[in-house]
Amino acid sequence: MGSLKRIAPIFAVRDLNAAMAHYERPGFATRVYDGGGYGFATRDGIEIHLGVVPVQDQRVNGAYRFVDDADALAEEWRSAGVEVHSPQDTEWVGMRVLSSTRTGM
Repeated sequence: MGSLKRIAPIFAVRDLNAAMAHYERPGFATRVYDGGGYGFATRDGIEIHLGVVPVQDQRVNGAYRFVDDADALAEEWRSAGVEVHSPQDTEWVGMRVLSSTRTGM
């Protein structure tokens, strides 16, 4: 049987440059796909893909971030200028969940 090695969520964005800047603030390395309209943000062994969609596209994106210290990471991101919601304890995930707004995207 095969095994999963990694997963990379794809987030729909309207403004690729703003989205890349958003991820650079909390320390992600970013790069734009040579063909345009698509980018990548990586940090700590994870990768997020960013794909430009038309304004009329109303899809919603989301992803859980499983981290070792949600409070410390939230503070780090706040210090970098990212609007971050306070980490929440959840029943369905069984751990503290960190979420941020989609400012600039």
